[in-house]
Amino acid sequence: MEDDKRFKLAKEVLSDPRNQKEEVQALQDTIYVIGGKWKLPIINSICNGNKRFRDIERSIPGITTRMLSRELKEMEANQLIRRTVTPTTPVMVEYTASAYCYSFGDIILEMIKWGKSHRERIKSS
Repeated sequence: MEDDKRFKLAKEVLSDPRNQKEEVQALQDTIYVIGGKWKLPIINSICNGNKRFRDIERSIPGITTRMLSRELKEMEANQLIRRTVTPTTPVMVEYTASAYCYSFGDIILEMIKWGKSHRERIKSS
């Protein structure tokens, strides 16, 4: 991020005078909601068109059925995804990203960008 943009963003986000306790709480809240090994891959999967439980599960190597179920429930409680049940035979359940989930899309893209850059940096050293 360019210095001017970073300074402007910092001025918008950080309080003056700085309230470190509030900032740490905000960081902890963010990490709680999107942190962990599976939440971002699940969001990525759903945003890439996987809506059914099995499709999401198959798109994420190493995730267990139990873990995916637990994470989806938690993400629904945090309003990141919507669970829609269609009363057909058999019952059809679909998961979609909420508008609230898309609100941190730029953050995810920056994380992907940083992760790629970091991987290259480590490989080249």
